[in-house]
Amino acid sequence: MVEAAAQVGAAAGKTALPLVEVRDLKKHFPIKRGMLGRVVGQVKAVDGVSFDVFAGECLSLVGESGSGKTTVGKTLLRALHPTAGAVKLRVDGRTVDVAALPAAQLKPLRRHMQMIFQDPYASLNPRMTVQEIISEPLLVNGVPRGERRQRVRQLITQVGLKVEHLVRYPHAFSGGQRQRIGIARALALSPRFIVADEPVSALDVSVQAQVINLLQRLQVELGLTYLFIAHDLSVVRHISDRVAVMYLGKIVELADVEPLFDRPRHPYTEALLAAVPMPDPKRRSQHIILGGEVGDPSNPPSGCSFHTRCLYCQDRCRKEIPPLRSITPGHQAACHFAEELTLRGMAE
Repeated sequence: MVEAAAQVGAAAGKTALPLVEVRDLKKHFPIKRGMLGRVVGQVKAVDGVSFDVFAGECLSLVGESGSGKTTVGKTLLRALHPTAGAVKLRVDGRTVDVAALPAAQLKPLRRHMQMIFQDPYASLNPRMTVQEIISEPLLVNGVPRGERRQRVRQLITQVGLKVEHLVRYPHAFSGGQRQRIGIARALALSPRFIVADEPVSALDVSVQAQVINLLQRLQVELGLTYLFIAHDLSVVRHISDRVAVMYLGKIVELADVEPLFDRPRHPYTEALLAAVPMPDPKRRSQHIILGGEVGDPSNPPSGCSFHTRCLYCQDRCRKEIPPLRSITPGHQAACHFAEELTLRGMAE
């Protein structure tokens, strides 16, 4: 699996080693019943996910609600402890398996990987000023007071706000401004890797564009690497270098952004792209109506997890699990018939 991922990275034009390597990552939540809390099953929120994130790129994770995107992001940062698998982070000239580290040894790594949350209001403490919110990571990591003040002033202007905003509380700001505060807090310790968990989904459309442009500018200026979690494919196409599509806890397609949008290789990706509204009133979107039931992550379907809804399902799909494999250089899909199917992309 490691060699295959390295080959895909090379084919996609990535010559350097990945900043983050994820191998067979799993996160299962126990289902408990009765007064004694007896475990009767497992919800397989993430079930064997593998991918690389290269330095300086933006890899987007997309899929329906409940597909496991946010769980992947939280597990990568050890906000959730993985059930199995490896998350290797290259930092300070060495490789560290974040998934295997004891909790006591995680603190030094926190400065290298941070998160931008979906809800810009719920993620900010309403009893703290902006100054206190942004400086909290610096305080926890022992940065002297004078350096903290200077760093906070630098960050607040870097995200497009004013120094006088530092004395205000979160309720005094709009949603877009609060998200800028959250971004400043995430940047406080100069991380290399940032997980952005649907950072614009709670914002107005006009504000979304401003925040996306800010994230792109900061990526270039600071050399940041993003794992961008979203379900808005129009935003994903604008910001991403590569896209991974998740369904029922697994990655079903992974490719550079343009090949995936122009010619998807998995039927689920085709259905997602068909659901994107068309900005041209002269062109009508041809939605693909998926039948069947969404699979249960506590009892996933046999064979391909998407076969219960797939328009192209054959008998083999019901019996045999398709591996995530290379279809063309840099383009992977978990479909038995990926080479044979002609699927419609957004460009058509």
